[in-house]
Amino acid sequence: MPASRVAVTVGASGAFPLAFLAAFDPGDRVVLTSPFYPPYVNILTALGIEPVILEAGPETRFQPSVAMLDRMDPRPDGLMIASPCNPAGTMLHPEELAALAAWCDANGVRLISDEIYHGLNYDSPIATAAAFSPNAIVVNSFSKYFSMTGWRIGWMVLPEDLIRPVECLTQNFFISAPYISQIVAEAAFDCHDELRGNVARYRRARDHLLAELPAAGFARLSPAEGAFYLFADIADRSNDSAAFCARMLREVGVAASPGVDFDRTRGNRFVRFSYCGPEQDMRAAAERLKAGDKSVAGHNRANAGTAMTPGHGPRRRTIHDLRC
Repeated sequence: MPASRVAVTVGASGAFPLAFLAAFDPGDRVVLTSPFYPPYVNILTALGIEPVILEAGPETRFQPSVAMLDRMDPRPDGLMIASPCNPAGTMLHPEELAALAAWCDANGVRLISDEIYHGLNYDSPIATAAAFSPNAIVVNSFSKYFSMTGWRIGWMVLPEDLIRPVECLTQNFFISAPYISQIVAEAAFDCHDELRGNVARYRRARDHLLAELPAAGFARLSPAEGAFYLFADIADRSNDSAAFCARMLREVGVAASPGVDFDRTRGNRFVRFSYCGPEQDMRAAAERLKAGDKSVAGHNRANAGTAMTPGHGPRRRTIHDLRC
């Protein structure tokens, strides 16, 4: 990979508008699957590019497939993918990514691959779109694996035809990424022992939550192959994920993101858990959720909101009562 194909950016967030402006014209159509990271759609829309959203589910691990794209008529101008992805934490396996890249090249569709969570994969091998297509745009950042959130430093791997357009856009929008952040990013390449320790910690937290959350009533979880997210289907407990998360935080002390942030049609029945925090906090959260669920079992449902215990005030409602 020649250095001329790498553009240093103001984080991944700074890379997306550069990529979209260089690759597309107003009115072009870029397809992505839901659930998705919300800024993809927001940035595309702000630039006058039409996001085309396809629904993906557990059968494809919430990822796009060639079969889904083949059903599109007319063909889109671009395909936006993320592996590992936010919010589901799932990945495109190498053969799947290769097939998508080949489909894009065969159909004249520009592939943009968000690989910001590369390095945070656990059981499945990881691959980059740059290995399968010289026409793909790859976006990455120092925020996740390198633990440099807030330093606003990232990079893109560009196809030859977009090097000069991105250079011109960067000069007008940003001039350059912060100099001090570039120096720190160079130093981060010498910190892999510490960074691998972080990945091991995330793995332990993930494994613990996958084992314990079903006992707290969260039985339908995404495979969690990478990143640090679990996407939980709560359809049996709520049809309002925003209200569910608000009550879970208020009454159980566990924070999660409502699925409506990531899926505008089905997100009301999903929540996203993040396990990137301290390992002891992840274990404590699981215990709070489980304890809340168990405490309900011994009480009459009709009195769940007002049950009294000797020497205490009204019992707080538990996570299992959250049927919004």
